[in-house]
Amino acid sequence: MQQVLRLFLLLEGASFVLAGLVHFGVLARGFEHRSAAIAESVIGAVLLVALALAWRLPAWTRTVGIVAQGFALLGTLVGAFTIAIGVGPRTVPDVVYHAAILLALGWGLTVATRAPADTASARTAP
Repeated sequence: MQQVLRLFLLLEGASFVLAGLVHFGVLARGFEHRSAAIAESVIGAVLLVALALAWRLPAWTRTVGIVAQGFALLGTLVGAFTIAIGVGPRTVPDVVYHAAILLALGWGLTVATRAPADTASARTAP
């Protein structure tokens, strides 16, 4: 289960970093939005730091996964809200990305909360 949670953290974190690079104008032009880029970069960094912690402290994988994905979900909901009220970027890719990442975060958070509690047995797993 730890490896599944780490995979969620890796994919979600990488996804947010890529979205941030798009909004900074590094990977694509025409989608620049500084506030979105900063928010996505922070969320991506939190998820990737959580991945590093989960890797370094396997007994904490579940807890770290819940906290980091909960933070990312909250931040993404703020982003979706800004799209809904017209403050954030409102392109089709932005809306699709937010819908997809909300599903991924919800799924990852569900997996994390249903995982066995962080115990001594988690420390002995490969």
